[in-house]
Amino acid sequence: MKKAVFFDRDGIVNIRIVGDYVKKIEEFTFIEDFFELFSIVKKLGYLAILVTNQQGIGKGLMTSDDLEQVHNFMNERLFERTNFKFDAIYYCPDLAQSGSIRRKPNPGMFYEAIERFGIDTANSWTIGDSITDIEAGKKVGTKTILVGLHLKNEAADYIFPSIREVKFFFENLQNSKE
Repeated sequence: MKKAVFFDRDGIVNIRIVGDYVKKIEEFTFIEDFFELFSIVKKLGYLAILVTNQQGIGKGLMTSDDLEQVHNFMNERLFERTNFKFDAIYYCPDLAQSGSIRRKPNPGMFYEAIERFGIDTANSWTIGDSITDIEAGKKVGTKTILVGLHLKNEAADYIFPSIREVKFFFENLQNSKE
């Protein structure tokens, strides 16, 4: 079985736009430390899976095509900087009140990836900046990392203030395997 890191997008890969959505390429800005984290994760042999709620589509603020353009741009820049891309991207356009099994904190997107790739969740991670990311990761049995000290969640296995510290954490994992 394969191991994976499930990444949330906004606030982990790119800077979150508070009160709005990344609707086009011009609004997408990487968190600089993400490039190194991503490279380390891939070099450690993890699948990199993006799992992101994108209710801006459900609200009619953007289309699935708009989101695909953003994700293509994201993967192209990742490849330019790290020689790696996301192995898969899952998104849920449904509104928060929809009760969708795919929308985090529900684990539908995770289960789709687990089935597709044969993922060993006990040796996998979920990295997110919201409680819903942690809840979804816990439901499928991954270890969890919550990014942001403004959040207190006893359910998260680890809490780090920023992606920079998550990068250091995975560097230590890498060094302990060498």
